[in-house]
Amino acid sequence: MLSGFKDFILRGNVISMAIGLAVGAAFTAVVTGFTNAFITPLIGVATSGTGDFSKATFELQGVKFPYGLFISAAIAFVITAAVLYFLVVVPMMKVQERFTKEEPVSIKSAVRDCPRCYSEIPQVASRCPHCTSEVEPVAEALEKAGLVPAQR
Repeated sequence: MLSGFKDFILRGNVISMAIGLAVGAAFTAVVTGFTNAFITPLIGVATSGTGDFSKATFELQGVKFPYGLFISAAIAFVITAAVLYFLVVVPMMKVQERFTKEEPVSIKSAVRDCPRCYSEIPQVASRCPHCTSEVEPVAEALEKAGLVPAQR
């Protein structure tokens, strides 16, 4: 029983996930610090305010609502999401596009029924292999396969 737990904990993807979470938490702390140190004061300068949203509150029936904490957290979230998207997601998508190969289109993969014998035939076929009747190839399938329709 304990050996199964040990195998689960020492499995590569669990350790990778733990490292990813630790790096993510550290990254979030850096982005939050950057937001509080630079972005929030810049917004304060632009709006002629103090720039420190964390102390902004309003009071309703004697209860204080620190809405400034939410605004600071929302700004940090947007910055974190933007940085992750532009510095991690977009480059990874470009790398994946570079290394994924498009599979060639198989001429026989798209099929249809023969109008005479109702057997399954390729869309690019001009004659049914079962009943030997002539059929018109599907023009879209010919284009996909890179074949030019025959001129009659």
